[in-house]
Amino acid sequence: MVNENSSADGSSTRMAALIIATLASFLTPFMGSSINIAIPAIGAEFAADAILLSWVPTAFLLTAAMFAVPFGRIADIHGMKKIFNYGIVIFTATSLLCALSPSIVMLLIFRIVQGIGGAMIFVTGLAIITSAFPKEHRGKAIGINIASVYIGLSLGPVLGGLMTQYIGWRSLFFAMVPIGVLIISLSAWKLKEEWAVCRGEKFDFKGSIIYSIALVLFMYGVSTLPSTLGIIMIALGILTIFGFAVHELRVSSPVLNIRLFKNRTFAFSNLAALINYSATFAVAYLLSLYLQYIKGFPADQAGFILVVQPVIMAVLSPFAGRLSDRIEAQLIASSGMVFCTVGLALFTFINANTSLSFIMAGLLILGVGFALFSSPNTSAIMGSVEKRFYGVASAMVSTMRLIGQMMSMGIALLAFSLLIGQVQITPAQYPGLLDSIHVVFMICTVLCFAGIFASLARGKNHKRDVT
Repeated sequence: MVNENSSADGSSTRMAALIIATLASFLTPFMGSSINIAIPAIGAEFAADAILLSWVPTAFLLTAAMFAVPFGRIADIHGMKKIFNYGIVIFTATSLLCALSPSIVMLLIFRIVQGIGGAMIFVTGLAIITSAFPKEHRGKAIGINIASVYIGLSLGPVLGGLMTQYIGWRSLFFAMVPIGVLIISLSAWKLKEEWAVCRGEKFDFKGSIIYSIALVLFMYGVSTLPSTLGIIMIALGILTIFGFAVHELRVSSPVLNIRLFKNRTFAFSNLAALINYSATFAVAYLLSLYLQYIKGFPADQAGFILVVQPVIMAVLSPFAGRLSDRIEAQLIASSGMVFCTVGLALFTFINANTSLSFIMAGLLILGVGFALFSSPNTSAIMGSVEKRFYGVASAMVSTMRLIGQMMSMGIALLAFSLLIGQVQITPAQYPGLLDSIHVVFMICTVLCFAGIFASLARGKNHKRDVT
């Protein structure tokens, strides 16, 4: 006979875990998308040059990527709740410090530390949901969690722009503090389980250092393309990744169990995520330039047009997640990749006379595609590994997203450097700008088309015991 109190407690814990992790999942994408709008205001206050300002968002991304996998492993050993709570505390405290920054250098330092907190949140929020929810309800919960990410992305440019204009850029960081305090309070009150399934195992410090160095070399190299230094850094990063893989195969308690990639579902789902983010992340950046330079829209109107995609993603993600509880994730995610390919292909045809309805239709198709892809693909990754690897699997989801985002921007910046050069964009450069946008969308369309096959190649979802 089922104990009703126990069942109620379990349901209460699951709901609390979902609410807490979903609130946390809102913080970092909102901060990331809103801070881009505030860059000019930050530059004006600190009289900072463009290179320094570019590190305000990049410092966070780099640090988060460096620490994601190590903290995923630490969470598996010492407890998801503990690392999650530390992450929220660090993120909240550094948000306050960023808001009080007296100089651009101090702001960058605090953003680096904030990236550490962000990594701790990335890798544990999703893992807590996966641990708390049974398989038959997991997809729906993950879909709701991912919807929160898209809501943050949606509100960032619009709300962030209004806050920056009327209250100042520091208000973006101040706003994170009460939300962070609320999450900390809810976690201390409602989350009782620690979810430390690898307690007592050793942590691979050497492997973590090699991994972090590899990620920094590769991601920094991508950000500086097409310079010779960028190419050298990427090559060194790839060599270091190979060295990391060799090291991990030799240690008894690796920070990232390379044998996980023998699991077809895990390997190809991560590859599909990397391809998808690489193909789609630069869309908002490209269309923002197109709408403001080519079409002549002011920044606020361009922001409202671009919000179509993340709104569709936020609305449909819970539905896609629920669907993945009933239908094989391989089919849903692959169909999402098809929609993304179609949406990107449409944008290869835009010109100076393209109608606004055509642009919004393309964004709508992309939004549908990403919603159908992301939740089922994430659910497939988390469901393909044993419970003791939830932290590392969650970290891989975050890492694929961060690397994909950097690669997507790298493709765009490379095209601009080759076709326009490092010059200020004036009406004389508009034809070159449009050519660059066409080239990037063509490359992204081909990438996304290849991603369809990566998604299909994963096969049916199954777990494999990896030792």
